Amino acid sequence: MEFETWWLLGVPFFFALGWIAARVDIRHLIAESRSLPRSYYKGLNALLDEEPDKAIELFIEIARLDPEIAELHFALGKLFRQRGDIERAVRVHQNLLARSDLLPEVASQAKYELGQDYLKAGLLDRAEETFNQLALTLYGANARRALLEIYQREKQWTRAIEAACALQESGVGNFQKEIAQFHCELAQDELVHADPDTALATLEKALSFDRSNVRAMILIGDALLAKGDTEGALRAWGRVEQQSVPHVALVAQRLMNGYRTVGRAREGVNLLKAYLAEASSIDLLEVVFKAVLELDGHESANELVSAELHRTPTLLGLDKLLEARLMHAPPENRTELSMVKNLVGGYAQKFARYQCNHCGFKAKQFYWQCPGCSRWESYAPRRTEELSVMNQA
Repeated sequence: MEFETWWLLGVPFFFALGWIAARVDIRHLIAESRSLPRSYYKGLNALLDEEPDKAIELFIEIARLDPEIAELHFALGKLFRQRGDIERAVRVHQNLLARSDLLPEVASQAKYELGQDYLKAGLLDRAEETFNQLALTLYGANARRALLEIYQREKQWTRAIEAACALQESGVGNFQKEIAQFHCELAQDELVHADPDTALATLEKALSFDRSNVRAMILIGDALLAKGDTEGALRAWGRVEQQSVPHVALVAQRLMNGYRTVGRAREGVNLLKAYLAEASSIDLLEVVFKAVLELDGHESANELVSAELHRTPTLLGLDKLLEARLMHAPPENRTELSMVKNLVGGYAQKFARYQCNHCGFKAKQFYWQCPGCSRWESYAPRRTEELSVMNQA
């Protein structure tokens, strides 16, 4: 390729063009920054200094001086909502929507923020109406997520299923687990209203979305038991072990009661002992302990608890061991042993909690949906102390 001397003339030409463009951009930025009032920067500083009240007052001043700044109105609305001043947040977003010159995407955003205001205030009917108006906008997916939250709060499980299916079909996420749980909620209501056949059909739908759903299998057992099919119920509860061994503790009492009903209590105890050997659990131990005490006497029950305590040393296990010892302790030792058990039991109850692995919310009973963060299946089926011991092992 031959070198042309005239190419050299192009170098200073393009350099000059770049210099001019840079100067134009700098002047534009300087002009924009100078056009912003000092209150804007003061407001930002107040936010950085964690003074939201002061920031709000400064931003209100800017909004009054320049009502065309839509983004500033959105920022104000969110600040009002975060500090619980829902009435003012609603007013900000309603004032925006009242303007006739809003671009469609800005109007959709204002409507979405207004729906969030209503949701935060607990005005679920207004929030639902507002979010439904956004189905065909850029905020359609976010609106459907908000509607899903509303339907769960209101326990409208059929509509929650429809909303979750719509979200999944739109490609914004996988909601198989949630949809299965919504069907379980419907089945639970059907069992309460003594309709086990409908409940069984609903639970089959739950399993079609999530074959590993433990709750659905437990409820299938409950539905079969309600129909008088104890053997079928035992088979259903027995399948829980195939899905998740730790969750067997949740059906241990059901299993033991079922085996007693069909006259095979010994078989039930042996099965639960096998589960206990496979996955230590204080709740499972509780059921096995009572069954062994009933069938084999206090010595066998005492040996069972002692062996389990050596395998998994917990205050909860120690409390159970003291209970076993206290039952047949000599009269002269019972007062002292009872005092020790009460002391240990008081501390043990502090650890007898289930804990959400997402938000950390603790509860005495097991929940399928966390009361704190509303996540589904976020509770481990073991008490917090057991989990702590297992993590240290």
